[in-house]
Amino acid sequence: MRTSLRSTILATSALLVGLVAACGAPTAPGAESSGADPGQVPDKPAKPVTLNILDVAGNLQLTQGMIDDFVKQHPDVISKVTYSKAPAPDLVGKLKAQQSAGRLDIGLVLTGTDGLSAGAEQGLWQDVLPTFKDRLSNMDTYQEPAAKMQELGGKAGVVVTYYPSGPLFEYLPEKVANPPKTAEELLAYAKANPGKVAYARPANSGPGRTFLMGLPYILGDKDPMDPVNGWAKTWAYLAELGKYVNTYPSGTTQTMKDLANGTVNIVASTTGWDINPRVLGTVPESAKITTLNGFHFVTDAHYAVIPKGASGDQQAAVLQLIQFMLTKEQQAKAYDDGYFYPGPAVEGVDISMAPQKSQDAIAKFGRPEYEELIAKTPKEVPLDNKAMVAAFDKWDREIGGSKVKQQ
Repeated sequence: MRTSLRSTILATSALLVGLVAACGAPTAPGAESSGADPGQVPDKPAKPVTLNILDVAGNLQLTQGMIDDFVKQHPDVISKVTYSKAPAPDLVGKLKAQQSAGRLDIGLVLTGTDGLSAGAEQGLWQDVLPTFKDRLSNMDTYQEPAAKMQELGGKAGVVVTYYPSGPLFEYLPEKVANPPKTAEELLAYAKANPGKVAYARPANSGPGRTFLMGLPYILGDKDPMDPVNGWAKTWAYLAELGKYVNTYPSGTTQTMKDLANGTVNIVASTTGWDINPRVLGTVPESAKITTLNGFHFVTDAHYAVIPKGASGDQQAAVLQLIQFMLTKEQQAKAYDDGYFYPGPAVEGVDISMAPQKSQDAIAKFGRPEYEELIAKTPKEVPLDNKAMVAAFDKWDREIGGSKVKQQ
């Protein structure tokens, strides 16, 4: 499964600190002044542009079809598009080098909250809101949880895909006859079956991260948004659970493989990590999911951002592209193979509107209970970057860093 939630914010932030010390704020012409001012961005490029897109979130799995359709339908706006991918921790250094040299060749970045926050702290993004809100009117059709994720996007990031995420727990019914329904039952199962409950290091894993951020809601902690001063119950629970965890894989894929081969019986999961590995055959189709009493979804999204230094014509093209991507017809493609399930950020997009391949995958590997679960479960935004880094650091130091197994 291609990863989207798996770039480590901790590593991003470490890289960020090093760059701040070494380089300071971007001051070269390419960083601040070579791009067009808002008043210099036309409604349409003077001539078709070549658009280079960098994906650091695995988002192209959901949106490349949308982008390719736009290019096909609007050759007068974008003549050619090229795609490249990189880990989120490489984003800041890659962009800053180009901007400082005044040779930016990336017109659009697709990122999660980690890369978005890291780039914003360095001032690498071009503000698009509220200046160009009139060109992005389809943002008015966001689902409410996607609109809340948009608030995290600030002035630069525009949500293009969304999913409720988790935390869920996945198991094989032939191995676990009575799956846990409470945090206490999960802990009791782990104690009775040492080494059979697993989640990956949160800094490297979407499900691991979601479990970490979702546990304070399940346990009724003082402040779910403050991992340092508000998670007393969470840290105590994780420390106790850790007594019965042999190793923490460095990524989610290994937990899914371990579930499939019987190394473990229960793993942390999300809607996408439940469906997509079963579509791909990594996990048996028979796998089931359970939730713990009191759980809230901790949501996730991908964003489109324009780097500073992009020309007026490039910005004009990207704004048209994003508006197109947020139409219902294009958003239906975000169902994909369940990778970011459901995927669409806007209201009124159901599976019947998706490509037949997506419809077939969800019909076979989706879960009837998801519709009700998503409709009725509270949804919370994730921690901001500073709080998330603090949570990762504390987990690494006090919970499981010494038992992380590299794959």
